[in-house]
Amino acid sequence: MYVLAGLVLGALYGGLTARKRGGRPLDILQYAAVHALILGVLGIILTVIINRLYAG
Repeated sequence: MYVLAGLVLGALYGGLTARKRGGRPLDILQYAAVHALILGVLGIILTVIINRLYAG
């Protein structure tokens, strides 16, 4: 759940940031992809931490 939220929010944030800075379509795509990956990985880490805290 956190991973999907991170991917979506990261893509939106990255795309809007690149668009605000006047980026071309490929710049917008790259920003969206990189931010989605970063927040997706943070979502995975958060999921693992939560699972370890409550499983046991």
